[in-house]
Amino acid sequence: MGTVSRCRIAVFGAGAWGTALAQAFSASHDVVLWGRDHDQLAEIARIHENTRYLRGVRLRDALAVEPDFARAAVAADLHLVVTPLAGLRTTVRELRRLAPGRALLWACKGFEAGTGKLPHEIVAEECGAGAASGVLTGPSFAAEVARGLPAAIALAAHDADFARHWVGVLHQPRLRIYANTDLVGCEVGGAVKNVMAIAAGVSDGMGFGLNARAALITRGLAEIARLARALGARGETLMGLAGMGDLILTCTGDLSRNRRVGLALAEGKGLADILRELGHVAEGVSTAREVVGIARRHGVEMPICEAIDALLHHGLDARGAVERLLARDPREE
Repeated sequence: MGTVSRCRIAVFGAGAWGTALAQAFSASHDVVLWGRDHDQLAEIARIHENTRYLRGVRLRDALAVEPDFARAAVAADLHLVVTPLAGLRTTVRELRRLAPGRALLWACKGFEAGTGKLPHEIVAEECGAGAASGVLTGPSFAAEVARGLPAAIALAAHDADFARHWVGVLHQPRLRIYANTDLVGCEVGGAVKNVMAIAAGVSDGMGFGLNARAALITRGLAEIARLARALGARGETLMGLAGMGDLILTCTGDLSRNRRVGLALAEGKGLADILRELGHVAEGVSTAREVVGIARRHGVEMPICEAIDALLHHGLDARGAVERLLARDPREE
């Protein structure tokens, strides 16, 4: 891949993943990191560490922080939004007002609460259908990316030229990025895998073993693919990084927040206590409700997601959720 000139990147969201991406891209670009908590940003600037979300990871001296949202927006060639999904709409709306026409990427996963919209639909509503934009998604734990361990992710955009251009700019030997034009498939894979990771955590927490986990991941991928195709995605997308890759990592990795939610539910802990102890957003909790509603509207069977939604939001306990799945009649694979 050819050499590209440095560009100015503003990363909006100083959580684990926002900080990790800022760290990765600051190796070859001028990067500023913005977050809502000015005290947190001041600490990052002072000690070069995000002790709240990435304790123990030394951040590059070249990585700058910027507490002024407008200053960060106006100075950048590329806006990268890495807020929780709930903050995507207001963030891109403000970016469009302050600095229209800049290239935009986001790394938010899920379906918007209440509307059921995917991130690219939110961006289209706020910035226009033809906005130069795309998503970064795929199997990648923030702590490993921040430490420079190898990872591979996808950059998906409706515009193939946009995707190829920014892959060329951002791609690195230790953070390999692959272009894709199936936004729907990449975003559905990134959203629903979080629900499946909660299910995997429940299964592991109840001691069901590796066979059960493998079955759950496999059937979970089938559910994700059915929904993605119903929403207009290409089936092969779910066999790649944004589908199978992300699903396997999130269902099996000890760094997975959503898997940890499932493990705690299997212990009988209450959801509110689990989320308070977690200290991070677990997108699968809100995504489960939206996925079930969308699947029903499209006539798509998603029994694993339905069981997890019932466990999270409708009073079913972990054992009841498992029994509901095991009691289903066998079907053709």
